[in-house]
Amino acid sequence: MMNSCLYPGTVMHHRFKPRVHRFVYRVTAWLFDLDELPVLDQQLTGFSYNAPNLFSLCDADHGLEPGQSLRDFADEINARHGLPRPARVELLCYPRILGYAFNPLAIYFCYNTAGQLQATLHQVSNTFGQRHLYVIPAEPSRQQGVRYQQADKVFYVSPFIDMDCRYRFRILPPAERVSVAIRQTDPEGVLLHAVFSAERQPLSQRGLWRQFLAMPLMTVKVMAAIHWEALRLWLKGVRLVPRPPQRAARITLGRMLDASATLTPAISSGLKKELP
Repeated sequence: MMNSCLYPGTVMHHRFKPRVHRFVYRVTAWLFDLDELPVLDQQLTGFSYNAPNLFSLCDADHGLEPGQSLRDFADEINARHGLPRPARVELLCYPRILGYAFNPLAIYFCYNTAGQLQATLHQVSNTFGQRHLYVIPAEPSRQQGVRYQQADKVFYVSPFIDMDCRYRFRILPPAERVSVAIRQTDPEGVLLHAVFSAERQPLSQRGLWRQFLAMPLMTVKVMAAIHWEALRLWLKGVRLVPRPPQRAARITLGRMLDASATLTPAISSGLKKELP
C-alpha cells in the first residue's frame, strides 16, 4: 500500500459581502508521498516526475527556489523553523495535466518519526505568477483528528479582497477523507468561506485512466473558473483592489489554535459545518 492516492471531491466558495457569491466545482486533488515519486514515475503509465506526460508533478510548480527538489524544499522549511527533518512529507495538490497546472493552494503535510503531524506548509499562488508560503507548526502534545490554524493574510490573491484579512483553517489531514475549511475574516467580520472536501481513492493505473477520461482538462478548468467567477463578481459591482508591491519575505509563520479557547463561536460553528 502506498500513501500516495487520489481525492476526488468538491471545492466550494461562499462570499458573504459586499455581495453574496457562491460556487461549487468538482475537482480531484492528488496526494503525493514525496518519497514515493520515483516509484510512481516507474510504475504508472501516463505519469511522470519532472518530465512531460498526461499527468506529471514538477518541482518547478512548487517550492520557492528554482532547481530545488520538493523533498529538499520541505526539509529546509522545517529546519528553518527549528523542526527536525520530517520522516514523511505528503503534498496535496493538482498535478500538471497535458503539461498545464495551476494550484491556488497546495499543502505539504509533514510528519515526524512517530507518524504525528509536525507542520503544515500552505503554499498559495496567485494568477500573477507569485507564490507565498504559510508555515504552521503543529504541537505533538495536542494531536487531534482535526486541527485549527490561523495566519494573517500578507499575500495578494484575489483582486476583489483587501489585504487586511486573517485566515482561519480547520484541517482534517489526509486519511479516508480529507477536508480543508478556510474562513477569511476582515475587521468587520466574516468575508469568505472556502472548503475542499473529498474521499480517498487508490492511485492505481486504472484510477489514473479513469481520472483522465473523467476530467481531461481539469487544471485548465481551474484557471478558467477563477476568471469566470471574477467576471461574475465584477458584474455584481464588487470593487477591484489594486495589487500592492510584492513583499520581500515569501514565508509567513502561522500558529495552531485551541478551538475552544480562541475561535469565536460564530467562526468555530462556521468551520465545523463543513467537516464530517
